[in-house]
Amino acid sequence: MSSAALVTGASRGIGLEIARKLAEQGWNLTISARSVDTLAEAAETLRAAHDIEVEAVPADMAAEDDVLALAAAHEKRYGRLDALMLNAGMGSIGPFAEFPLRRVDKLFDVNVRSAYLLIQQLLPTLRTTAGETGSSRIIAISSLTGIAAEPLNSAYGASKAALTSLCETLSIEESSGGVSATALCPGYVATDMTAPLTGEVPADTMIDPVEVAELAVAVTRLGRSAVVPVIPISRAGHLVWRV
Repeated sequence: MSSAALVTGASRGIGLEIARKLAEQGWNLTISARSVDTLAEAAETLRAAHDIEVEAVPADMAAEDDVLALAAAHEKRYGRLDALMLNAGMGSIGPFAEFPLRRVDKLFDVNVRSAYLLIQQLLPTLRTTAGETGSSRIIAISSLTGIAAEPLNSAYGASKAALTSLCETLSIEESSGGVSATALCPGYVATDMTAPLTGEVPADTMIDPVEVAELAVAVTRLGRSAVVPVIPISRAGHLVWRV
């Protein structure tokens, strides 16, 4: 039976590149994003280019019912989960002293709570798949700001630090059974999320989303004996450990 993955935030950027690379390897996919039309277009493109199944499930990661429905849709369609790719995320920056608490709450809802809930819902399937194949993987797109503090990123960085910690703790609890999690922590990646920053950080100095996707998919090829808790990814040049 073909491997199956669920990829959130899969209509563009890193998520779409992950979906493309998995599709090239013959994986069946559930893909999710908020935009119905963009998601449907991505699903059709993947089906047309590769002989795979693609389930497209629109979902807002800030809405608990949407996250629950997404997990249920994947389980109903495939009944297995070899890789859960947690790419959906929200970015927001601002001075600590003035940052609105409502935005802090939204960042944690999208970047942390949705991941926590989705993993909880799909953990039984991840365990079952690992029992059959030897391993299953959770790969979360976190951020270098969750490892090395950056000005204006107090809330965003805290949410990504929490996501990274979630992956580490999950691996401690579950890796002996074959389920492990990896947090990929890149600096600035050239996506729509970082487009407003290109006046200060030129796009050609940012990380190519294809490279992040390549690392995400590479982790799925590891066996259960290798647990990779965190992978920091810096931009080229003199800014190692800076976004």
